Amino acid sequence: MTVLECVALEAGYGRNRVLHGVDLTLDAGEVLAVLGTNGAGKSTLLRAISGLTPPRRGRVRLAGRDVTGFEPARMARAGLAYMPGGRGIFPDLTVGENLRMATWIPRRDRDYCAAAAARACALFPALEARLDERAGLLSGGQQQMLALAQALVQGPPGHDGLPGVRVLLIDELSLGLAPTVVSELLEVVRHLRGAGLGIVLVEQSAELALRVAERAMFLEKGEVRFSGPAGDIAARGDLVRSVFLAAAATDPTTAPLPHERLGTGSGAAAISCRGLRKSFGGVAAIDGVDLDVAPGEIVGLMGPNGAGKTTILDALSGFLVPDAGRVELAGRDITGLTPARRAHLGMGRSFQDARLFAGLTVAETIATSCERWVTSREPLAAALRLPASQLSELDVSERVETIIDTLGLQVFRDRFATELSTGSRRLVDFGCLLAQTPDVLLLDEPAAGLARAEAELMGPLLHRIRRATGGAMVVVEHDVGLLRRTCDRIVALDMGRVIADGPPERVLADPAVIATYLGQAADSGV
Repeated sequence: MTVLECVALEAGYGRNRVLHGVDLTLDAGEVLAVLGTNGAGKSTLLRAISGLTPPRRGRVRLAGRDVTGFEPARMARAGLAYMPGGRGIFPDLTVGENLRMATWIPRRDRDYCAAAAARACALFPALEARLDERAGLLSGGQQQMLALAQALVQGPPGHDGLPGVRVLLIDELSLGLAPTVVSELLEVVRHLRGAGLGIVLVEQSAELALRVAERAMFLEKGEVRFSGPAGDIAARGDLVRSVFLAAAATDPTTAPLPHERLGTGSGAAAISCRGLRKSFGGVAAIDGVDLDVAPGEIVGLMGPNGAGKTTILDALSGFLVPDAGRVELAGRDITGLTPARRAHLGMGRSFQDARLFAGLTVAETIATSCERWVTSREPLAAALRLPASQLSELDVSERVETIIDTLGLQVFRDRFATELSTGSRRLVDFGCLLAQTPDVLLLDEPAAGLARAEAELMGPLLHRIRRATGGAMVVVEHDVGLLRRTCDRIVALDMGRVIADGPPERVLADPAVIATYLGQAADSGV
């Protein structure tokens, strides 16, 4: 039985068309993998189907019923569930409250809501023990489990008391997750497929998607380039290539960025911490971590979800105050300084979801990030167009244009952040960091959400940024291949403690790392 059908679907944002006549069919008990490079329109396709971005042309049919133009709430009532990319949860609510919020459609049927939450906990046993904890305290993998559970419990009860979900749309199931957690989630997808759900899985990792999908569809620039058996796409090497990162990573013609180093001359580590500790609700996220990063060194942090990697970045950058320990930047104790003050001293920090200003263009966003170098800050001088203010604005403008040229962002210069794909948003995020000309860069999952070919170009891009800034980098990443190719040293973590530290090959071969994180040989390329 066909549970979902799209015919000549077109959608876009403002004047930009993203989808150009996409056709799609999905049967009950089938998994369809939607693959493609960043900016191909994969997430837009899910948004158009779910009603979040109403299609401009074409039809959407759910179980034979025309649902084109339905609002998202009405689509949910019709039996369509959507799990968005990133962390689709309410971090300040408890896990139990998140599940109850997800049953808002049949909220008057309390027995059903309780039963649906119980079934979600049966699918994800890790959630049952943490029902009364804030969802924001869960590891990345557990948050992804909760987001998937929320999608499954919505909708009115069916005739057998189960959720009336016929179609499940999943955007980036493996985003920012360790291989062992991804394997758990794939088992859940297989279970749901066996229960008769039709599943559309958008995934950047073709290898992962093809482990559960019978059919695959490849999008490029909003058009279907391939549709057929999942196994056949592996033979189409012409479909897997980079679009957005190639120029930024390999173009040798762009000039290096202007570089004004603070230059301490002390010979101290670029950034270090001693005895760092942080707990949440009695659970130790960081348990006595020592870390030293030399000037110009690239150090990778790896470990299972919940190991404390992002918490370490938060403590180093000032977004979290550690319970104990000390943080130093170029030999200076910065433990008590705010994130803004640390940024002015030469520290740059990225986040996994590329937090940009939605209402600004790419050029305006990067210009805002040049605040460290603004020499005239008087509003009156700007209003009167005094020479000091004009020279300051000219300097910022030149910096912005240099960064745009360096990262190959010319085509996106005047676009809003909301119109960008994951790959191009990541480049703009790097542009904002480069605008500070930092001495230390803290990068959280720089390859998250990127297609495999684009992730392979992330390493050369990071090396190019290091040459441009001369700065040290601390990189949190789940892509083992990227860490191996890029890092001078890897620090492996588990349960907030360092379990291995050294050259990439030695750390990746460590039995403790394989057991806690990889779950298989490091050479698998997962």
